[in-house]
Amino acid sequence: MMVDALLWLSFGGPEGPAEVRPFLENVTRGRGVPPERLDEVEAHYQHFGGVSPINRLNHEAITAVRAELARRGLDLPVYFGNRNWHPMVEDTVAQMKADGVRHALVFPTSAYGGYSACRQYHEDIARARASVGEDAPDLVKLRQFFDHPLFIAAVSDAVRAAQAQVPPDSRLIFTAHSVPDSADRAAGPPAEGGRRYSRQVAEAARLVAESVGASSYDVVWQSRSGPPQVPWLDPDIVDHIDTLVGVPGIVVCPIGFVSDHLEVVWDLDTEAAERAAALGIPFARAATPNGDPRFAELVVSLVEEYLDGVAPAKLSAFPGAGCTRNGTLCAPLCCEPAKRPARP
Repeated sequence: MMVDALLWLSFGGPEGPAEVRPFLENVTRGRGVPPERLDEVEAHYQHFGGVSPINRLNHEAITAVRAELARRGLDLPVYFGNRNWHPMVEDTVAQMKADGVRHALVFPTSAYGGYSACRQYHEDIARARASVGEDAPDLVKLRQFFDHPLFIAAVSDAVRAAQAQVPPDSRLIFTAHSVPDSADRAAGPPAEGGRRYSRQVAEAARLVAESVGASSYDVVWQSRSGPPQVPWLDPDIVDHIDTLVGVPGIVVCPIGFVSDHLEVVWDLDTEAAERAAALGIPFARAATPNGDPRFAELVVSLVEEYLDGVAPAKLSAFPGAGCTRNGTLCAPLCCEPAKRPARP
């Protein structure tokens, strides 16, 4: 397939106090999240002036990707669309059509499989094309990249930089966004046995730990938002810190995030850091990778991998997945969405 553009597809975030509640309502629509939980999360955003860092960081990463495309002689315009806030992906794909784009690759800002991490991006693509209608551009989503050598190298160096800020032998902790346990059980093709998301997170953590020479480490979760009676992946990062009294220090690596979401700067830089301080434990948080020059190289390498039809660069035995056309699924029933629980 000839390709004439790249679409950067992300989650989105508010850029002012008045945008916070409408954004959160977009994110949680149909999920049975209690209003009091929205009130709590809205307060987190307002703590930072109602602004999430994600859009700014996406723009910076897109600038780096444009430069890397040019360096490699690839003449591809890069468009930016979000699932939950402006620029909405439906509007972006409409603009792409108006600009004459016929075939584009899509880079999703998630490295993993699972419903929220992968399938929902397929749904975004299908919804955006349906909203544009006839002659919408063909859109091919690029694959999952949690085990790409450049991703692992960038995260590993970020961990080393954080380790330099705390005493030797500090405990290394990897975190990723929690999901309902039922969603994780359904992650991946049914024949694979589920739990693709948590298994991929565990594998990425293992690869980074091996790279930095950590013989032991923890994988924990953060940012759960569902009704309290619904089981989610645990332990939670803050609860886990309570079990670490006496360790020389803590290094937290948000392995599940490619850039600083509000969840990173609140759940880790605020709540987790404050809990560690209250317990007298030195604390450092590793940077997310999208500010690293290798992240732009990774994105463009995925583009070239698709265009050239070469074998994927990967460090694990997990099958390559996530690359499909126009929102189709990787496999029948792959990453089926969990049934939404009734609100309490």
